[in-house]
Parts: sequence; structure tokens; C-alpha cells
Amino acid sequence: MLLAVLGAAGLFPTNLPADQGGARDGAAPWLALGDPHLDVIPRTDAEAARIAAVTAWPEDFSAAWPFEANAGGAGTVAARGGPDDFSQPAANLTEGQGLDFHSGDALFGRLWVSPPASTIASDGLGPLYNARSCQRCHPNDGRGHPPEGAGDSAVSMVLEVAVPTGAAALAELDRYIAGTHPTAPDPTYGRQLQEFSLVGHPAEYRLEVSYEEIELPLSGGESATLRRPTYSAADLGYGPLHPDAVLSPRIAPQMIGLGLLEAIPAQDILAWADPEDGDGDGISGRAQVVWSAEFDQPMLGRFGHKAGIATIREQVSDAFAHDIGISSPLFPAGYGDCTARQDSCIGAVHGGDAAQSGFEIDAVGIDLVTFYSRSLAVPSRRDVDDPGVLRGREIFYQIGCASCHRPSYVTHRLAGQNPASFQLIWPYSDLLLHDMGEGLADNRPEGRANGREWRTAPLWGIGLTETVSGHTNFLHDGRARSLLEAVLWHGGEAEAARDAVIDMPPQDRAALIEFLESL
Repeated sequence: MLLAVLGAAGLFPTNLPADQGGARDGAAPWLALGDPHLDVIPRTDAEAARIAAVTAWPEDFSAAWPFEANAGGAGTVAARGGPDDFSQPAANLTEGQGLDFHSGDALFGRLWVSPPASTIASDGLGPLYNARSCQRCHPNDGRGHPPEGAGDSAVSMVLEVAVPTGAAALAELDRYIAGTHPTAPDPTYGRQLQEFSLVGHPAEYRLEVSYEEIELPLSGGESATLRRPTYSAADLGYGPLHPDAVLSPRIAPQMIGLGLLEAIPAQDILAWADPEDGDGDGISGRAQVVWSAEFDQPMLGRFGHKAGIATIREQVSDAFAHDIGISSPLFPAGYGDCTARQDSCIGAVHGGDAAQSGFEIDAVGIDLVTFYSRSLAVPSRRDVDDPGVLRGREIFYQIGCASCHRPSYVTHRLAGQNPASFQLIWPYSDLLLHDMGEGLADNRPEGRANGREWRTAPLWGIGLTETVSGHTNFLHDGRARSLLEAVLWHGGEAEAARDAVIDMPPQDRAALIEFLESL
């Protein structure tokens, strides 16, 4: 079997090149930017050569490729055709890992309650929050959606906030990363607006969304209707936002395959980067580099719509803090995202208990939710031999979609029984930042990403969105109501590919969508 002979892992270079960042004083070298969250076994030269061969750009599009249907490697599971398709454990978990998975699942679905409560393991909610559980934001471990109509709670969508600051202030930071855009949280509302609150505390806001319909003619007499959203924060509970505050809407992403993305060698991601477009193809993917709260060093960002977080454990801890108001070892404040101007929130009773080391969820709980998040299986591809799917896959490559949606990798070889170890996977993402044009710009920088840049979203499982989540809302804010609309919103570096979709024969456009639906 190919997976049994493929190569394993690579270590990140000791120093990044100059265009990838620098130290605070502009002279000291980078800290070693590896994958410190993983117990890596370095690959041999022979293994590296075999990996390069199996992930090379294909030449034959006439049939399905070996192991293409197993998008998540040995952990791939069969799609059942129901709402639990994203909630299955990876197929290669051991029995003990399966028990940890289900324990993490229980915590992922736990409804948190206001403190003090008789059960310390469940209290600590808020005082300000976006949801009472992880599952509320990620229903069925799938993607969220924007509110639709009056009375529909945002829940699975949040507004993040940033205030531009002077570069001089940024340069004074101890953890300065060159290329980082100078922003700060809103002085009153923090980094994220919370729509819900405990009794006695005003909620921060109410999300309002309106849409402008845009008709777009397509070849062959066809057309598409796009909707351009406008977001506003109504009923602000603590006074006005900073006058320069920038709001960025974000829907919760799907959860599958996260552990596999985390196990991709950093050097393999950086090898795809071309920040100056040296090859002249119009694609200039850039690496996001962030300061890891978990490891206290710069690391390659991988998670979030702008790749603003380096590890799954930190992503889990961050979500507990900012979405639910739950403290943990990485984010110990019991009041979550409250600011000094929200003194009643900071002074409220919180749920930290000595039995949990003073946190509202302790390290054991965080580790279980992290393992659950790492171990959600990627469902197998469907219809990989279908002629329409094969034609759509060829078009996907021909028009340049694969330049950003990089099809495949082989993960690190990892010590122990890590289910993500040494897998040929097909996420269809380079995990890099790309300029997506003014149409998709949120104008909110994040780390080294500017207001027009987004991380390439993985495409695996995208064809099961309606089955799992009950809707077909795509992109970072869910504005696209179909895969075709999502493609047609692409601009910037993807403008040429989008224009090719607009101009191609209708049957080819349909084949492209058929391929995407098979992922």
C-alpha cells in the first residue's frame, strides 16, 4: 500500500528568509520556527523523494488517482449521507483514543451555566458570550451561517473588532513579528462582540445584516445573483465603538481534518509560498506567522479564516475564552473578552475552582476537547470515477484553482500512535494568505494578513455542507448561497480563474461544480 512506503516528516528551517519576518530589533535571528507541538521523526532523503513524487502535479486526468477517495488518509470514514457525517472519529484511532474522543465530544457539546453552580465542571459561562457550547457554533461539527431573517440568532457567526494603531506602538511590543499590521482590540468591547449575557449584564450588541442583490451575466445565456452584505452592530450595550473600529464577520468553520492540517510539515507549506510572485503566475501566497501563546514563540499560523492561530489547542482555548467566556490555562481570565471599561463584568462571580486549578475548564478538559477536534474524520470522496466529476477536476486544474487550493500532502511521521502520522491527505488548501480582492475584503488586518487577504479554505467535505449543516452558505461570512456564488465572489489573485468560470461553456461550469460537490 502506498501509505506504507511514503516518506514521513520534515523539520522547519532554523530561520525564515527576510521576507517572512524578523525579530523585534530587526537584527536578531528568528527563533526556530518548527512544529513544537508535534513529536516529529525526520524524513530521510529517499522518503522525501517518494513524497514529492506522490504529491506532484498530475498529468493524467482521465481516471481517478490512487487513494484520491481517501481524503483523510487512513482515518477516512464513509459518508453516511446524514447530519453526523462530520462527527465521526477517525477510522485509525486506538480503543483508548476512541474513549478520549467521546469524552472530548461530551465536553464539546456541554452547555455551560452561570456561576456559581452546584456542578463546578459546568459553570463559568460569560458574563458575556456568543454561545453556551462549542456545538452551538459548530452544529454537527459543520460550518455556521449568517442570521436569516428577523429573530434568527447569529450564534454561529461573530463580529470581530480591531482598531488600527500606529506602527510605532506595534514596534514597542516585546513579541513583535515583522510584517504584522498594527491593530488593537476595541477599548470598550475587546476583540469580539458578544451577543448574549448573563442576567444583570447588558449584551454587547445585536447583529444586523442587509443584502444588496447583484446580477452577474454568465456565458451561454445563464446568470447568477450574488448578494453583497452590510453588517452593523445595533443596540450597543456599553456605548459607542471606537470611531476607527473595523468589524469583520466570521462564520464558524467546519471541524473535520484539523489534526491532519496541524500535522502537515511547516516547510511543505512554506515551499508553496511565493510572496513576490516570482513565477509571474499572478498567485502570491504568503505565510501567516503568529506568536503562539502555547509555546511562547513565533509559529506558522494555520487555523482561522486568516490563519491567526498556530495550534488546535490554542484555537480551542481561544474559543472557550472569547465565544463562551470560559477560562483555561492559556487564557486564565474568568471574565473572557471583557475590558477594563466593563467593570461589572470583570467584577462578577466567576467559575474558577481549586479542584480545576482555579480555571473554569482545566488542562485535562482542554486536552480532551483538543483531541476531539484533532480526530474528527474526513469523509470519503463520492463519485470519483464519474465522467462529469473527472471533467470538472481537469477544469479545476486548467484554470488555476489548484494554485491556491493545493490538493495533497503527506503529513509528518510522528512518534507514538498519533492517528495523523504519515498520511497522504487531500485537503485542497495551501494554508497560505491570498489577496481575494475588494469584493471579499473586510478591511480588518490580522497579524500579517491585510484587510483583503484570507487563508485558503480547505475544500474537503464541502459537498456535504447541506447534508451536515442544513444550508449551503459559503465563504468567511456565509454570503454565498451556493458553490457557484462562492466561486464568483473570488477576486484579486483569483480573478483570472473566476473570469474563466464566467466565460466557459455552461457544461464545463456545471462539471466544475460537480467536482466540488464530490469533495
